Amino acid sequence: MAEGADAIAAVVREILAAVPAGCSWLRPVRDPGGRVTDFRVEATSDPGDDVHRRGGTRVGGLVSQLYPTVPGGPLWELYLRVLETGAPASLQEFRYSERSAGVATDSQFEISAHPVLDGLLVCWSRLDETRRRLDRTELLGSLGWSEYDLVTGRMEWSPGLYRIFERDPAEGPLPRAAQAEAMLPEDRPLAEAAWQLLDSGGTTDVTVRFRVASGVRHLRILSDVSRDADGAPLKIYAVVQDVTAREDSRSAIERLNDQLRIREMTALAEHRLAAQLQQLIQPVPREPFPLAGLRAAVGYLPAESALRVGGDWYHAQTLPEGKVVLALGDVAGHGLDAATGMAHLRFALVAWLSIGLRDPGELTAHMNRLCVQLDLTATAVVGVFDPAERTLSWTRAGHPPPLLTRGGAATELARPRGLLLGADPDAPYPVLTTPLTPGDVVLFYTDGLIERRSADHRNRLDAVKSALCHASADGDPLHRLRALLHRPSPDDDTCTLAIQVMN
Repeated sequence: MAEGADAIAAVVREILAAVPAGCSWLRPVRDPGGRVTDFRVEATSDPGDDVHRRGGTRVGGLVSQLYPTVPGGPLWELYLRVLETGAPASLQEFRYSERSAGVATDSQFEISAHPVLDGLLVCWSRLDETRRRLDRTELLGSLGWSEYDLVTGRMEWSPGLYRIFERDPAEGPLPRAAQAEAMLPEDRPLAEAAWQLLDSGGTTDVTVRFRVASGVRHLRILSDVSRDADGAPLKIYAVVQDVTAREDSRSAIERLNDQLRIREMTALAEHRLAAQLQQLIQPVPREPFPLAGLRAAVGYLPAESALRVGGDWYHAQTLPEGKVVLALGDVAGHGLDAATGMAHLRFALVAWLSIGLRDPGELTAHMNRLCVQLDLTATAVVGVFDPAERTLSWTRAGHPPPLLTRGGAATELARPRGLLLGADPDAPYPVLTTPLTPGDVVLFYTDGLIERRSADHRNRLDAVKSALCHASADGDPLHRLRALLHRPSPDDDTCTLAIQVMN
């Protein structure tokens, strides 16, 4: 009989040696009358250190000698009950106290006992050390965690979360409605977006502000959801960190950098939108194109400064009766406002042309009054070319006059009076008529072509005239001219409209 018991004990020892938890197999010790007087440790698992850090050395020892305070206590009663009833039982929080050197005076365990063969399989998990580590981690990191059961509505908070919300643990977790009320109203849309992301299966990481007894706290919340086999959500897990100190200690330089980044992003977004608006309203042809009695080429060079989209615009159209309208202008300012103003002027010009207005002075006067109404200032030059007469009737509003290249010489056309648009609602715009001959090249341009902060205006104009002369000597002056003038201004956009009079 003893040999059989020893064989069973050897098998159990071998099995428990592979169990990755704290377990022991105890056999009862009985008196001659069959009453249990003690329990003997017959086997232990490898990681089964007790409060004395005794592993396998306990095998063969009696519980009353190994743990003198256990007999007669709740754990002892648990052992006897399980042995008598054959039903497993557990103690959720068993406190073991012993007054001896090298042993924690008060240790907490979760212990379960199961009837196995002729003895008890006892498993334990130490709670005091685990809780102490968790509590210190939460305290050091200003952390806390929560679990919310979506099925039962039950919520559980860690001690750290009670500290963060300055709430008495005896009151239980703060109800969800009260949590929503404590959140600052301006942060609620961010929290709602996080809920939407959780609902779609993602993990959220947001920082929102809550009002607690001592003031406002910045809380970083990392959340995820557990689901069942059908994908239905079961629990929401959240880890919360109080980052108020970090937010409060951010330097003025960091805040200024944030503001600058936001402004830069806003400016870049406006730049892109303005550039898209320009391209939609007036796409620039890649190649020269024909008009009645003319060939035309358009050039548009954005400023080297990436965030300075201007209000330059052009229009070139053969009218139903065979004449050609040529216009070019520049709305003051940069960005979206300038691009929007450019759209108003160009579309208004197209509308007036569609109802039969043809006189350059009258068209410019209408644009002037529109600028006054819209509180815009701009410059423009408007001309109408008659292919039958080969004449260009034109006027200007504060804009540089076109350049005419003929016979190897380039000159400015005569400069008629004309205030910039938007300055005076009653300003007159007299019209000049310039005869043209086959081979003439006329260049309309905005001031970005000749104005530089680091260069003399007259020198830049002379350089443009020289480029015009070189291009006119070429068999295809419009192509040649584009290559010669393709020099962007660092500060302003440049728009050019060049026409060549055909035979």
